[in-house]
Amino acid sequence: MLDIKFIRENADLVKEAARKKKIKVDIDRLLSIDDERRALLSAVEGKKAEQNKVSEEIAQADSARREELITQMQTLKADIQAEEEKVKPIMEEWQALMLQVPNIPDMSVPDGDSDADNVEVKNWGEQTQFSFTPLDHTELMVRHKMVDFERGTKVHGFRGYYLLGDGARLSWAIWNYANEFFQTKGFDPLLVPSIVRKSNLYGTGHLPNDADDVYRTQDDDYLIGTSEVSTMGYFADEVLDHAQFPIKFLAFSPCYRREAGSHGKDVKGLIRVHEFFKVEQVVLCEASHEESVQWHETINRNTEEFIESLGIPYRTVLNCGGDIGQGQVKKYDIELWVPDEQKYREISSASYFHDFQTRRFNIRYRDKEGKMRYAHSLNCTAIPTPRILVSLVENFQQADGTIKVPEALQKYLGKAHIG
Repeated sequence: MLDIKFIRENADLVKEAARKKKIKVDIDRLLSIDDERRALLSAVEGKKAEQNKVSEEIAQADSARREELITQMQTLKADIQAEEEKVKPIMEEWQALMLQVPNIPDMSVPDGDSDADNVEVKNWGEQTQFSFTPLDHTELMVRHKMVDFERGTKVHGFRGYYLLGDGARLSWAIWNYANEFFQTKGFDPLLVPSIVRKSNLYGTGHLPNDADDVYRTQDDDYLIGTSEVSTMGYFADEVLDHAQFPIKFLAFSPCYRREAGSHGKDVKGLIRVHEFFKVEQVVLCEASHEESVQWHETINRNTEEFIESLGIPYRTVLNCGGDIGQGQVKKYDIELWVPDEQKYREISSASYFHDFQTRRFNIRYRDKEGKMRYAHSLNCTAIPTPRILVSLVENFQQADGTIKVPEALQKYLGKAHIG
């Protein structure tokens, strides 16, 4: 969330941010309603000050004067209640508009409408070539009894799956390797709740914009689509010690997405499923743009190094304005090569937010001069399963039908080949 003072002083900049991010929000209406809000709040505060003054006079007045002042107090109380009733709908509209205002994207973010307009900034590894006719991941994994889509659909419905045998073992191998790899980068492991209060999704910026894509319970709690949500809620409404920074969590959880609006997309296999697991890097640092930029590059590079250690070809793209979220200042996507589709598929996103999320969560600290400030937040996917299995098994399939296990995973899986 942006500070209303900043929005008032930089209205054109905020309008340009909304244009670049393809977000519809009426900034002029927000400023108009903010004028009304401030005027009404000022009036209420004025009457409350007058009420306090009358209250003090009552304590010192004689009986005749006291009756007069009590009548005046009752009138003031009624006036205050009337003014506060006027404030309620104004505040509701003001808060709704404030939640729609986007963060300001970095100047390096290119213009564009969708992921098709993202800009490649790095390409690593040779696109895998085969001397035989390769299979896609669904054929490979079914052949080796690594996945069961039929029973998954029977039990869960559309996009259901079971990972079994070496499919399950390979997932555990990836999680264990990721846990070891990212802890060497100084990240502390954190197992987080998958069911959270609605306020946490407003805090990260997933609500109200992604409302159609989240699951919720009959108690009006929500299932997270990324462990970033629970991790950011960890320090909500707390004042941190500056000496704690940077705080680096490696969060792990099951994740859930309805995939609303994508019924006809990626209906086959493990690319797009309703439930999955994510290992996520989450960083809180001091309120410094330079610090945020540095950590953004670092956490994205961490995931690049992890992918390189597995030997999977990938590219990194800089996301355009139309393909970054409401709260993000800048975002990179890492995309893995999928031989069957002859295209790169997103596996990780790295973003920084400045104080957009921490204002919503009220996560603050005192800087070295003792001034209270909002921390900066960042996050980056370390690795998601089962999506990574798609590129892994397709790129490492062999002519004899087996699947070579990347060397980095062999000690966790206990073998060098599947099949």
